[in-house]
Amino acid sequence: MNTRIQQRAVLLATSISYVVVILDTSIVNVALAPIATSLASGLSGLQWVVNAYTLTFASLLLSGGTLGDRIGARNVYIAGLAIFTGASALCGMASGLAMLTGARIAQGIGAALLVPASLALINRACPHPRERAAAFGVWAGLGGLAMAAGPLIGGVLIGLIGWRSIFLLNVPVCLAGIVLALRVDTEVTAAAARSHRFDIAGQIAAIATLALLNITVIELPAYGWSAPVVVAGFAATLVAGCAFVAIETSRSQPMLPVALFRRPGFSSAIFVSMVSAFAFYGLMFDLSLYFQHQRGDTPMQTGLAFLPLTVVVPAGSLLSKRAAGWLGPRTLVAGACMLAAFGYIGLWAIVCHFPSLPFALALPAIGVAASLITPATTATLMASVDSSRSGIAAAILNAARQTGAVLGVAMSGSMIAFAHSIANGMRAALVLSGAMSIVAGVLWWLVANHTLTEAPIQASPIVKQASS
Repeated sequence: MNTRIQQRAVLLATSISYVVVILDTSIVNVALAPIATSLASGLSGLQWVVNAYTLTFASLLLSGGTLGDRIGARNVYIAGLAIFTGASALCGMASGLAMLTGARIAQGIGAALLVPASLALINRACPHPRERAAAFGVWAGLGGLAMAAGPLIGGVLIGLIGWRSIFLLNVPVCLAGIVLALRVDTEVTAAAARSHRFDIAGQIAAIATLALLNITVIELPAYGWSAPVVVAGFAATLVAGCAFVAIETSRSQPMLPVALFRRPGFSSAIFVSMVSAFAFYGLMFDLSLYFQHQRGDTPMQTGLAFLPLTVVVPAGSLLSKRAAGWLGPRTLVAGACMLAAFGYIGLWAIVCHFPSLPFALALPAIGVAASLITPATTATLMASVDSSRSGIAAAILNAARQTGAVLGVAMSGSMIAFAHSIANGMRAALVLSGAMSIVAGVLWWLVANHTLTEAPIQASPIVKQASS
């Protein structure tokens, strides 16, 4: 197949899957009230309808990336999309809360397989840095469009058909994605990847670390920082994390090469992406509480109120390639972090009064900043690793983003709970988000010169020998 046609086929197939994953994340939030009425669920049950998906997704991303490197990104991508399709159908047919939560867990498994595989496919199809940056911009832009449209689409579908339609909508879209993926040329799975022994102990330790961390931060707002269960959760996370590091550093062919984190470009891209997700999704959580609980908005009104924040995200992502060409990645990402900090501090100054127009005008700065950061850091990180490691690199990046998002929501919830006020808790979260954005921007500026001159990390000598 012609290289340009192959690139377009890969981008179309992978973008469809990413749109569905992001759409499913944002669209469910506006369906919680009708789900509670239909399935007679309380608040804790509704939290797990949302968190079961996020928790599974974040916890299994490293495993999904490893499988992609081992048996082929295309194979894992199609398998993940098929699982997501079946799970979405089960969500739409759920007769009770337990069945819905179980199907959401299955959706998380599918998403954990297909997202890192989709990035690996793009990375291999677009070896040139400019092509790769443009492809990641389109990929992130369509994801941003799904995030922006999710509340609106959800509100319309729920009003016309009912909450089950938001899950059943995934089925034909995912089937179309599978058909498109079957047209993608099967990449040659390197002998180096096949020669790897599957790191069972590393997989278990990684899953335990991410699962314990996410469960603890999800429950943090309900129990508080000093609760024994929270302290025990963080202690167990630390133990599991130390075990994971010990396992990976002692193996000749680890699931997660520790050498990746010695690269300034790789580590800084992970940190900046995590901070961006932390601040952005924490703000979305705060705004959701304000719009629905303080103003009493309907699902459709809530979706419209989010537009000043989300509508600029796809436009910024699609323009990120040109912005990188004009400014360079160093200035672009550092400037975007400072723009985000300006937006958060600007909201902090006006949040107590909630004036509609100034409040709406402060949100686009944050949305534009997030939309510029994601494709630029993704392209930088993927360029810093050899193609045989692209699956695990993509998995690390997405695990960092998902964990950052969960931490952001948990921290925002805790601050609101401790302040006993949405406005005061939101102001504290905005100050923290602004400060962290400044730190991320300064760090990126300091290491960017190293980032742009790093050669991709190659496979180990043992692996190279196996492939020859």
